[in-house]
Amino acid sequence: MTISKPATVRDLDRINLRLSADTFAAIDSRRADRPGNVSRNSWITEAIAEKLAREASANDLREESRVSHG
Repeated sequence: MTISKPATVRDLDRINLRLSADTFAAIDSRRADRPGNVSRNSWITEAIAEKLAREASANDLREESRVSHG
């Protein structure tokens, strides 16, 4: 499956993200556990990258299983 990048998405773009106060508190708590000063934006960006990598890995495993069993 090929996913084309919409014309409106640039290499680096800005979005508005609505999160509950509880979610912000949880993010801030995790940020405080890390050494240095990690911004919310950096933390959220890292979390998204981890999720994308996990899903890509799961897709790869499903594809390997389909090929080897099919």
